[in-house]
Amino acid sequence: MMRAKTEQRVKRWHDQRWVVDSVIQAIGMEWDQARLAYTMYPCGPDAALDFRGVGMRVRKFSDMHRELAAAARRREIRAETFEKEGRLVSARESYFIASLLWSAARWPIFENNEKSIHYNARTVACYDKFAKYAGHPVERIEVPFGRGKSLPGYLHLPHRPRSGEKFPCVLSLDGMDGSKEIMCSIYGDKFLERGFANFVYDGPGQGECTFSEIFVTPTNHMDAAKAVYTRLAKHPNIDADRVVVTGVSFGSYFGLQAAAALGDKVKGAAVSMVCHEPGMNSIMDMASPSFKMRFMYMAGFDDERRFDAFKNKFTLLPQAGRIKCPVLIQAGEDDELSPIEFSHALLDRIKTPKKFVVYEGERHGLGGGSSSNLGENWLTMLADWCLDRVNGKTPPSEHVFINSVGQTTVTPYR
Repeated sequence: MMRAKTEQRVKRWHDQRWVVDSVIQAIGMEWDQARLAYTMYPCGPDAALDFRGVGMRVRKFSDMHRELAAAARRREIRAETFEKEGRLVSARESYFIASLLWSAARWPIFENNEKSIHYNARTVACYDKFAKYAGHPVERIEVPFGRGKSLPGYLHLPHRPRSGEKFPCVLSLDGMDGSKEIMCSIYGDKFLERGFANFVYDGPGQGECTFSEIFVTPTNHMDAAKAVYTRLAKHPNIDADRVVVTGVSFGSYFGLQAAAALGDKVKGAAVSMVCHEPGMNSIMDMASPSFKMRFMYMAGFDDERRFDAFKNKFTLLPQAGRIKCPVLIQAGEDDELSPIEFSHALLDRIKTPKKFVVYEGERHGLGGGSSSNLGENWLTMLADWCLDRVNGKTPPSEHVFINSVGQTTVTPYR
């Protein structure tokens, strides 16, 4: 799977690898976060057996990529059969599921090697097949970025546009462990259903970008956002005056950077499952060592000491004052990857209208506790908030607390 040299990059990974395998043996492959749940969510219920079947078969870390790849290939074969039979709706569904399985298979390999390059190629090939047969327009767009390179993305339109029709657009950013493919659901996507175009893209260090050596730096997602906006503003079906930014997990860092870079070009920035701690101590040095392994790969580092100096440069505080649009932040009260006190400190620097939603008792991944299950769904809230922004509604500044029985308390944000 990975070279021994790669597995020795992070001291805690090297020292605690046996612990990771023991924990997976005891509780399964979602030991660090609900990766099966969030990856199969965009696929709908048809994918449950594919993903949960993988979960039942994985007994150690090195099982993950091969079991996900095997499930992906089974789905891809099914899609090819449907396609040959002319059952194109069934084909697109299976190609979509296969793509997300291939994408997940890339994750446990923190280097570019024969297997990870193959998994990446199959991710793209299957998603392109889905796009060909999708029930709504899907266009692959390469955004020029740097010398001879590009950021890959897919533009989803809510329906086939009428002559001259333009749509409001959401720029959707995932975090460290996912990719653009999981940021738009095959059916019932929250943004498409509200009339948005949804542009999902891999920024530096994410998804396909590691294979073209576009690595993440503390600030280059700002340059990426500018490049994406410039490209989309030229698209005949995008209303460049009605754009919002969203981000999930480490996308909560990248998304607010995008908002700071784009200034008044965006109407709102909505981020969830926060990664706002300056220097990233909790996620890199206290949580599962897999996070640090992954981020070093995303940043192109193979020396942990050099990376430690590099990661200390990650902070949103200098950029917060540049944000000119309203901001929504949703967080778990007990976020183990970025304590919410750092989001409070960040919001103190943001001078625009802001809404801070805290789910009582929730950890980083919203959806695992009673407050998010019994209270308002975080993604529904986020999508409606974004719709209000592109429709020109002025939001109040407020703090929203959702307790463990789903009750909501709203107070003015001070």
